[in-house]
Amino acid sequence: MPALNDSSARQPINLLPAAVHEALQQAIQSHLGTTFPALALHVMIEGEVVLNQAWGWIDPETRLCPTQPDSLFDLASVTKLFTATVFLALVSAGRVRLDDPLIRVIPEFGASGPRPLDGGQDPHSKIHLPTPDSVRDQTADPALVTFYHLLTHTSGLAAWRDVFNAAGPAPLPPDQTDPISRDQRWQNALRALCTYPFVGQPGKGEVLYSDLGLLLLGETVSRLHSVPLDVAQRHHLFEPLRLDSLTFNPLQHGCDRQTTVPTEIDPGWRQRRCWGEVHDENACGVGGVAGHAGLFGAARDVAALGQAWLTADPRLNLSPELIQSATRQHEKTGEMRRGLGWMMKTFEDSSAGDLFHPDSYGHTGFTGTSLWIDPARKLVIACLTNRVYPGREKPGIHPFRRAVHDLLARMVSESC
Repeated sequence: MPALNDSSARQPINLLPAAVHEALQQAIQSHLGTTFPALALHVMIEGEVVLNQAWGWIDPETRLCPTQPDSLFDLASVTKLFTATVFLALVSAGRVRLDDPLIRVIPEFGASGPRPLDGGQDPHSKIHLPTPDSVRDQTADPALVTFYHLLTHTSGLAAWRDVFNAAGPAPLPPDQTDPISRDQRWQNALRALCTYPFVGQPGKGEVLYSDLGLLLLGETVSRLHSVPLDVAQRHHLFEPLRLDSLTFNPLQHGCDRQTTVPTEIDPGWRQRRCWGEVHDENACGVGGVAGHAGLFGAARDVAALGQAWLTADPRLNLSPELIQSATRQHEKTGEMRRGLGWMMKTFEDSSAGDLFHPDSYGHTGFTGTSLWIDPARKLVIACLTNRVYPGREKPGIHPFRRAVHDLLARMVSESC
């Protein structure tokens, strides 16, 4: 059985039955070049790597650089899982409690006193949304926000704000030195995060997926470890698990542009294609390192995180009890089910497909990335694409993910 990160796991591997692999190839070819130009899949069953393969092109116009199993993808919101894992290790060590208020670590978050509620901002159009009549003239007390609220997305914080505009002007391309330091950009952003209106009441049980909460959780990790977030993640997670492909700001850390998968052209703010820099504007605006987005990595290392959670790997420094708690439903609103940092499989139209067990957990990323774990089948699937390459509104990634997960879940069930 290949180890999670030994040299064999870095090469193309296909141990799927021929009929299953053919069906998978057909599903991929129907989306390759339309839904996304690049794809990497890493699949583990009972700890064994059964698929580690890549398709498509890093440079679809010239086709000089085919995608490799080691190609680095912009993980987008899959980054949140790594931030949550490092934070939960602090909980497990007794450094912080889930029900502690955020202001215990970031006191300035509460300095504003009660804040008004509004309608938030649309993350695509950037338009400020109207304040619903139901919350007009209400205020929310930031001192009531706890770490549990951040992890379960029940903080009352908006889904999105244009933090990047508060952080500073658009940074220079990633192969150039930006005149504004990462620390200054983050301090500008943090001041804004400590003053934005809320959109709901903290802890009222309404799930509203919020990037802002994970930006603040990343700052919490940094302060409790007394080092920048990227250093804390590297020392306390990447190095113990040997996740050596994972990095923020890949071009600034010696990664070759030709091994880094590009994403969308940003015609307005950066006026260039995002290649070697994070697609998410807020993560880019604060210097490329953030709790909600910014990580780049290979599919094998994303799958390795899932495998570590599945087996309660002691290198996570998480108690088995906390792992069990984090991967069960804590909050639910409509079809949104949240664990502690994890998305739980929904019962209708889930990105995990129809056949994954109801106790399955995972996360998706806006760029077209995902990690899903089916504990009943001991199945881990990391599916990385750059579906935003032709534009962020391009459809197709959701049915593709569902088809891949259903195909592989059915294979495991039929082999039992």
